This record gives sequence, C-alpha cells and structure tokens, in this order.
Amino acid sequence: MHRLVLFLFLAASAATDIPQRLARWKPVEMPFHAETLNARERQEVDKLVAASREMEAIYWQQSDPEALELYKTTKDPNLKKLLFMNGARFDLIDDNKPFVGTKPVPPGRNLYPAGLTSAQVEAYVKARRSEKDGEKDAIYSPYTVLRWQGGKPGGKLEAIPYHVEFKQWLEPAAKSLREAAEASDDKDFAQFLRMRADALLSDDYYPSDLKWLDLKNPKIDVIFAPYETYLDGVLGVKTSYEAAILIRNEPESAKLALYQKYVPDIQDALPLAPADRPSKRGQPTPMEVMDAPLRTGDLLHGYQAVADNLPNDPRIHDTKGTKKIFFKNFMDARVNYVVLPLAKYLMPEAQAAQASGEGYLAAVVLHEISHGLGPAYSRVNGKQVPITEAIGPVYSALEEAKADVVGMYGLAWLMDHGALAKNRAQEYYSSYVAGIFRSVRYGVAEAHGRAEMMEFNYLVEQKAVNRLAGKYEVDFAKMPAAIASLSKELLTIEAAGDRQRAEAWFNRYDKMPAELAEAMKAASKLPVDVWPEFSFKAME
Repeated sequence: MHRLVLFLFLAASAATDIPQRLARWKPVEMPFHAETLNARERQEVDKLVAASREMEAIYWQQSDPEALELYKTTKDPNLKKLLFMNGARFDLIDDNKPFVGTKPVPPGRNLYPAGLTSAQVEAYVKARRSEKDGEKDAIYSPYTVLRWQGGKPGGKLEAIPYHVEFKQWLEPAAKSLREAAEASDDKDFAQFLRMRADALLSDDYYPSDLKWLDLKNPKIDVIFAPYETYLDGVLGVKTSYEAAILIRNEPESAKLALYQKYVPDIQDALPLAPADRPSKRGQPTPMEVMDAPLRTGDLLHGYQAVADNLPNDPRIHDTKGTKKIFFKNFMDARVNYVVLPLAKYLMPEAQAAQASGEGYLAAVVLHEISHGLGPAYSRVNGKQVPITEAIGPVYSALEEAKADVVGMYGLAWLMDHGALAKNRAQEYYSSYVAGIFRSVRYGVAEAHGRAEMMEFNYLVEQKAVNRLAGKYEVDFAKMPAAIASLSKELLTIEAAGDRQRAEAWFNRYDKMPAELAEAMKAASKLPVDVWPEFSFKAME
C-alpha cells in the first residue's frame, strides 16, 4: 500500500507542461521490412527482439527504477509516453530537469548509493589502497554497481558485478541470443551471438567484441552490450545496457569505402605527438550503413543517435580498431525534420541552402571515425590510464566534441589531398554548423549538447562563425584554422588525461549565449528530435 500511495503521489506531482514537452518530438515511423528477409531470418530477428527487450528492462533499473513503476501504474497517457521517451523522470533534452516532482537527477542514477560523490569514492579508495588488492579495479569497473554494505552509508563499498545484479534479465537475454544463433544461416554471426551470450553472464566482453569486429558485411547485425557511460555523472565509467537490431543497407554501405581507405592517414596527420596517436595501419575499419527496426536501452531514450562507433574498450582501439555503424532510417529522419528546417531559421539563406543531407552525412561519418582516432590511453604520472577514468564525468562531452572537430579536421585533410572535392567545402561546413544548432537545443546536461555548445562558442570567439542581422554566418576562410586549433586542444587534453583542464575548458565555453537563445525562439515550433515508432514494442 505504501508503494501505491508513493506512485499516486508522484503521478499527481507531474509537471503541467507535459503536452508541450511531447510536442518537441516528431514521431517518425521506423518500420521493419520483413519482405527483405527469409523465414529463418525473420525467426532470428524475433529472437533478437526478445533479447533486446531484456536490455531495455535493465536500462530502467540503472536509470530510474521508480520511473518504471510509475510508468506501469499511471493512467495518464501523456505522462506514460514522456516517461518512456526519457527512461526516467528527468527530461533528457531539457538539462535533465524533473517533470515528476522536484527532486534533481542523481548524478550517479541508480549505479551508485544516493549522494555518493567522486571525491568520496577517490578518498575511499585512497584510504583502503593497501587493504585489498583489486578493490579499486572493482570500484572503477565499467561493469559493477556500487552499494553500501548492509545499506549503511559510510561503511564498506561493495562493487556488485553486473552479471550478478542484473541476472534475472541477463539469463533470458542470453537464452534468446543463443536461439537467434540457431536460426542464423550466417555461421560467423551465429558464433558471435553465442559468444555475446556468454559475455552477458560473465561481464567479459573482450573476446566477443573482437569477433564482432571480424564480421564481414553481415546482412543482420546487432549492437548488444553495456557500452556507453552517459548515465554516470559520478566517475564517468559505469556503462549502461543498449541494443539495436540492424539490417544492412547494401547500396549505402558500399559508398563508405572511400573513407575507410584514408583512416590511417588521418590518424597520422592529427596535431598531436606521434607517441599519442598510435598507428591505425593494418587495422580493419569495418563500417556499416544499416536500418534499425528496433533500438532499446541507452540507444532508445532521449537523444536519437544516427551513428555509433564501438566498442569503447581502449584495448581494442589500440590493437583492432572499432566498427562504425550508421543508422540510415534515423539519419534521414533527423536531416529532413530537424537539421535542414532549423538551418533556414538560423543561417543566412544562401548558407542554409548549402547545408545538405550528403554534407551532414559526411560530417557524421568522420565523427564516428574520429571516435577511434587520437590517443588510446591517457598518460598520467608516466602510466597508461583509460581516458574515461582520467577525465571523469566530463569525458562524455569531451569525447563527443573531439569526434566532431577531429572529424571536420579529417574532412579538410581529405579535401586537401584530393580524396574529396574542394568545391564542396562550403557545403560541409554549412552542414556541420546546421548540425550544431540542432544539438545545442538539448542543453548542456546532455553530452552532445554540451559538446556542441562549447564548439559553437569557440568558433564564434575565433570569428569562424559571426552573428549578422540576427543570423549566424560561417566565415569559410577561418573555419579550417579554428577547427585545427580546437582539435589540438581536445586531443591534448585526452592524451594528458588532464581532468582539471577539461573541466575548465568546458566551464569557459559551454554556456548558451543570450543572443543564441533569443534566435532559437524563432524556431521553437520545430521538433528538437525525432521519436521512432517501431513495428516492434521495445518493452512488453
């Protein structure tokens, strides 16, 4: 009875502007085209859907379990929809402000004990350094949740492995993956699915990640793991579960060969000491253009990604590289409903007309490639340290910004070396800036929004973007130098693992200028993002 009263109270405390919040999303159908698959492949997809729903269930446990209970009990359809969009009671495209109650978002969500700070964790580890070997590794592991032993704050911190904490969902997920493998006619993909099923139950994703990178142009693929750290505002290392079912778009995938060819050259050309940019020569660079008929977990809620670059394990970056995945159905929706319409409001007419879907795609392709470029580790006190651990909570925004600007640096390199036509430079830069206007509408609590707000302010400071007659005009002559200098700064921060410098840099540049906020009002009726309407339900 107590829990029911609590959820009735929470529902009654919901914000009054929920319809307005929902209106910021443009519903877009993302259908499953079953006619492109044979009967066994459709059976395989059904099993992958079942496994993906388990990832969705775990994500809610990591993000906001109380929101899940409210989602199940509320009779308000609008509140139910907004809870589902965010996977929480906090608006992911409005600086994580609560829309149920007034309690602010916990920095560690449900991955840490309430109120625990990074300073407290660091002090705890330092005080107990000699007590037990491996305790620090367990606390900083991407695959553990932290809890006070016995529920008593200030006592012993327990690091509970994910495969223990989330066993009730991981076991059926692993079973469904194995059943999907039985239905698959792709022997390599089937082997990967079995290896990934084992990984779910051990938290050792390294062998299956290596196998995933070795897949050769699979017709059906998946993203299926705890990869991203967007939920972790304490240490910036805890991963959240996500899944995507992927169906290959062969014609579009074939167009990526040009970019694959030059990845090692772009790495070698970065404005960074050679010791901090390990060679990419000889490494495969798998790229896939896919349609995603279902996404769950971290890939579903809030910000709708149009591409991904995985795995995030620096050991794999150092030896094997990464896979770049482009979600064609999401890309088309973003460009058509958000990016190009927004450019017409905020850029001079001629430059808005230069922004294009192809130009935006080129920037996104290089963005994803650039997640795998630069340093693989930070150098801290003469030791290699994972960049996530060295930089801490600001890492997500830093890495998104690095991928943006290094991607544009790479586009400039490709034009300078004749791989792309130089006469398309204005199209690329106009498309990039139009994309910035889209992202900053998320606010600085969201990693992509904070990253691109910083980029925008830096470009304005360098006079590569200028406000004229209420519009923002790109100075194409100044863009290459501004991009190069910002690339050097962000790459240097990552290489040095300089958390203080990273935090100071973002604190200087991540504020929304009043004049930009005013200019944004003219486009307030445009959607902030698209919301996918799948043929499959993400949650039963």
